[in-house]
Amino acid sequence: MSYSLLISDLHLDPVRPGHLAELERLLADQAGRAARLYVLGDLFEAWIGDDDDSDFNRQAIAAFRAFSDAGSELFFMHGNRDFLLGQRFADDCGGTLLDEGTVVDLHGTRALLMHGDSLCTEDQAYQQFRAMARNPQWQQMMLAKPLDERRALAQGMRMQSQSNNANKAENIMDVTRSEVVRVMNEAGVRDLIHGHTHRPAVHDVDLGDGASGKRWVLGDWGQLGWWIVADGDGLRLESWEIGGAS
Repeated sequence: MSYSLLISDLHLDPVRPGHLAELERLLADQAGRAARLYVLGDLFEAWIGDDDDSDFNRQAIAAFRAFSDAGSELFFMHGNRDFLLGQRFADDCGGTLLDEGTVVDLHGTRALLMHGDSLCTEDQAYQQFRAMARNPQWQQMMLAKPLDERRALAQGMRMQSQSNNANKAENIMDVTRSEVVRVMNEAGVRDLIHGHTHRPAVHDVDLGDGASGKRWVLGDWGQLGWWIVADGDGLRLESWEIGGAS
């Protein structure tokens, strides 16, 4: 098990069963082979609490559990869609929750892992929502509501987000260069890996004082699936076609 995998922004949703089927295929194929799998947020289109034990959610958890039971390590990071993922979910999957901005050693490459939404500092309206949604008291208030009410609230927030984003300039919804440089220098890394923006690419980053690094952006799962493979040769951003994607 001399390599690890990183994925993000699967946006699993019962209306898109093909993506869960693809995740199940990936997990079954890589179980016991990949040393580690990192899921960097927005695994689900919406997660309204660990007590939502729908058939769909149980199916996803079972696939992750089989992966971790085979000896591969599993890590989750919160995204802007599934910020209510909790310890129960991680335990059920046999995984570990990571904080935003965790530095890991990927087979010799020291990398900073983020979902990426905190890097979009020019989107001030979103950053205000993010601060509220990550507040433990607000989360406790949400989780105390009945499941049906939470489900309706999540649907309303998705619709509001789509409406808001339709009226925003593209550059506002992308990362802020100065924030990228700041977090990379603060963490002392040359490689940053994140998702969120749905703009898969590898960017050169001028870190100042003659230093440079790379920003690796994972793509969201649509017609294509995306992952980063990390091994002794470094990092590689790869994609493949998802059968039955819609």
